[in-house]
Amino acid sequence: MSLRMILRILGLLLMMFSLTMVPPILISLLFADGMWQAFVIALSITVATGALMYLPNRHARKELRTRDGFLIAALFWSVLGLFGSLPLMLTGASALSPTDAVFESFSGLTTTGATVITGIDLLPEAILYYRQQLQWLGGMGIVVLAVAILPTLGVGGMALYRTEIPGPLKDSKLTPRITETAKALWYIYATLTVTCMLAYMAAGMNWFDALGHSFSTVAIGGFSTHDASIGYFDSAVIELICAAFLLISAFSFSLHFVAWRERRLSHYFQDPEARFLMLFLAGLITITAVSLWLTSDYETTTGLRHAIFEVVSVATTAGFSVADFSTWPGALPFLLFVAAFVGGCSGSTGGGMKVIRIILILKQGMREVMRLIHPSAVITVKIGKVSVPDGIAQAVWGFFSAYVMLFFLMLVGVMATGVDQVTAWSTVGATLNNLGPALGEASAHYGDLPSLAKWILVLAMLLGRLEIFTVVVLFTPAFWRK
Repeated sequence: MSLRMILRILGLLLMMFSLTMVPPILISLLFADGMWQAFVIALSITVATGALMYLPNRHARKELRTRDGFLIAALFWSVLGLFGSLPLMLTGASALSPTDAVFESFSGLTTTGATVITGIDLLPEAILYYRQQLQWLGGMGIVVLAVAILPTLGVGGMALYRTEIPGPLKDSKLTPRITETAKALWYIYATLTVTCMLAYMAAGMNWFDALGHSFSTVAIGGFSTHDASIGYFDSAVIELICAAFLLISAFSFSLHFVAWRERRLSHYFQDPEARFLMLFLAGLITITAVSLWLTSDYETTTGLRHAIFEVVSVATTAGFSVADFSTWPGALPFLLFVAAFVGGCSGSTGGGMKVIRIILILKQGMREVMRLIHPSAVITVKIGKVSVPDGIAQAVWGFFSAYVMLFFLMLVGVMATGVDQVTAWSTVGATLNNLGPALGEASAHYGDLPSLAKWILVLAMLLGRLEIFTVVVLFTPAFWRK
């Protein structure tokens, strides 16, 4: 492990990230909201720090190993969240405390969508844009973007790519070269964003709202430029567009790559993970709609409309809202919230445990049942027609065990700060799954939580974004042994 090499890469990445503060400066000047100075200061601090890390180590050359990739990914997302909070602390009357600014920054970059801010409609346009941009950058992952650029600077990227792409089957590449893979992902991501923005504009959004919401929709983030979220527009067409792009973004981007390259859509219905997600959402929508019709005052059309949107939004871990689902009758709030633990497909911008892991856990559970009936039988776990190696199956159980253990530890930690049980478990679940909306006292926003609880939840966001093991491995003695 080369400290100089790691500092060189982090410096490069920080200098790259500083460029993302240029668009908010232009937005501030366009709307004359007076916020451009805060972003100039933040840009200067970020690029100066990056230069201090890079310049003394610019001649360091060494091939990255997987272990280096884990450390760089965890360090970069941590450093990025901290430097991303700078503009939020420097914006005068709209400035947040350091704790709240870091929370908001991490929430954006990890596409969690939890917010400590109230009065979003009153925020300056530059801040509104910046929050949305953070989610867009975090959606596909700035590390993947860096993978496409760093090789031209003499830095190999496969180790970074493996630690960044979510899911248990991350060693497969869409193209032979890792650089081309990263570029392909970003071309698809950018195309979806532009298409989503144009659809929003055609449905009646102004260009600013359409741009901001396309960022957070394709990233499955959940930040909005309005307190009422998508409900602000009160448009069934906009809700349908949002739900459609959330579903598209919840599918694996490898499926989108195949659709783009081979000009066909049939593989979406042939893929076991995508098929499971569609059936899962259809079942949830049916249960939710029927429950709303039987137990609330919603008309048939309104109940179905809200059921479709809220189920897709929550289950894909976006967290947009047109209604406060936490006030819905019976077990619906709990049911929808638990659905977010499933999340999106592996290789998507969604959070949660990932659909493929849920499928594998269910199939392994059925295999154990069959073994009780036929003790001598050799039963393989298959995804579609492909047998899953035991190593991957064991890794899924390992992930699930670590997930449950960390969930419990953070739940106890948040409750120890004085937060009630419902609020504690829902905020930990919402941040660990990168969902955002919670229940209890945090159903509207996270601003009233104790500062220590917010820092614990920041850790939960980071663990969820990097899928636990990337962070946990850093705390094992074996990682640091030569």
